[in-house]
Amino acid sequence: MDSVDLAVLRRARQWLGDGRQVWLYTVVETWGSAPRPVGSLLALREDGRVEGSVSGGCVEDDLLARIGDAPERQRCELITYGVSKEESARFGLPCGGTLRLVQEPLRTVAWLDELLARCSAHQRVLRRLDLQSGRVELLPADVQTQLRFDGQTLQAPFGPAWRLLLIGAGQLSRYTAELALGLGFEVLICDPRPGYRHDWPAAVRFVSGMPDDAVAAIEPDAHTAIVALTHDPRLDDMALLTALDSAAFYVGALGSRRNSEARKERLLALGLQASAVARLHGPIGLAIGSRTPAEIALSLMAQVVAIRNGAGETLARCCA
Repeated sequence: MDSVDLAVLRRARQWLGDGRQVWLYTVVETWGSAPRPVGSLLALREDGRVEGSVSGGCVEDDLLARIGDAPERQRCELITYGVSKEESARFGLPCGGTLRLVQEPLRTVAWLDELLARCSAHQRVLRRLDLQSGRVELLPADVQTQLRFDGQTLQAPFGPAWRLLLIGAGQLSRYTAELALGLGFEVLICDPRPGYRHDWPAAVRFVSGMPDDAVAAIEPDAHTAIVALTHDPRLDDMALLTALDSAAFYVGALGSRRNSEARKERLLALGLQASAVARLHGPIGLAIGSRTPAEIALSLMAQVVAIRNGAGETLARCCA
């Protein structure tokens, strides 16, 4: 579950708490090309406010019109777009794509509060929706759980938000944090040097302590990326020793190719297993000829997102 979609649930919960009428839309099936993948969410308020996306825009406009025509809709419905070539063109679905959505009127904040709390605690949750009754049930889920829809029951997995821990709060970290926040990551920073901890966005959270303590404190899981950016071995290597033995899906460190090889030798000398050291990305980022901090941040986040999305092997072949 993308943290962008968790943001949709947070907004829906806020609207419900304000006493507004809210519908939730989930992409449950696609055929051909589709603008948004299965599991994508959109929340729609009765006055036309939207959060999230299920297409490039035309489908959202039609959903708004449906609510405007029938504000009394209070049952779950299955909606299909793009059955014909003409309808695909009308709704902006590429290559004759077809999109199927579940429309769900939200009636209570209880399950939203529980789901969001469990995701914040880095648990994975399966939300089971019965379309006939509208009843929602929350169950444990694992990383292999996939969205399933049988025409009557929707089972959608939700998990912890993707997290990025940056070691160092310098200029490069600022650019990286801005990009990561826009990509839906929760951004954490550790820097024991007090001179760098000022004027950061409110969404960024600082983790106290030395880098190795900070890595251990956040309990890295398969939704966590850790990048050392201080260029100071006394700080970066401390973090990497702990990070490379964790479940983090990405661990990287700033430095040239020569510095990266020297770092790997230091980590081996400090007792880290060769298999753990082999996980280290260094130099970090995709090869885009980056020179400025903003360009390096872009190449780094492109690599992190590619690996998160399962494109790591493709990148390796392309860059070989």
